[in-house]
Amino acid sequence: AVGLLLDVLRRISAADRFVRRGLWPARGDCSLGSKLSGKRVGIIGLGSIGTLIARRLEAFGCTISYHSRRAKDSATISYKYFPSVINLALESDVLIVACSLNNQTKHIVNKEVLEALGKDGVIVNIARGGNVDEAALICALKGGGIAGAGLDVFEKEPEVPAELLSMENVVLTAHEAVFTVESASDISDLMIGNLEAFFQGKPLLTPVLPEQML
Repeated sequence: AVGLLLDVLRRISAADRFVRRGLWPARGDCSLGSKLSGKRVGIIGLGSIGTLIARRLEAFGCTISYHSRRAKDSATISYKYFPSVINLALESDVLIVACSLNNQTKHIVNKEVLEALGKDGVIVNIARGGNVDEAALICALKGGGIAGAGLDVFEKEPEVPAELLSMENVVLTAHEAVFTVESASDISDLMIGNLEAFFQGKPLLTPVLPEQML
């Protein structure tokens, strides 16, 4: 999430393409990006992933706000809570989608939310493609309704809308935000640990509780 956001704001991938195409000598410097420090970042879904994203962005001097099903304990979380996603978008320069996908969160980022985010706003989605109304997002990007997007997930994976492929202000990855060599090893170790605990009659390391299945 942080990598995508940095890339969109600082136009790293766009600048890479600019250089590789041989445009630097012909056109001079490419267009300027925007700094991350000081940005107001709204996180949709402040669970374990959303919280880790928030902590990393605090190191860049960002102001963090969030929307979740309910406000977090103020003793452990100092970020401002917004019950409404639209109001969160109105008070944010960046929206990061990090929530689960269910009936309540399908298209939680829609036309109205994108309009509230505004022409200088950036959306980053590392959750599920269905959390964002892709058609509305494309319209906002094409019409200048928002400034850019970093997308790791899509509504009809692995198909990606052709319109997104040609946009210089959009960074695309193949649903790989969680996957690294290290994370794959950690997942294997965790699975083995759970199996060992189960067969030894010990408490599971990561049990799935009934309320988590709702």
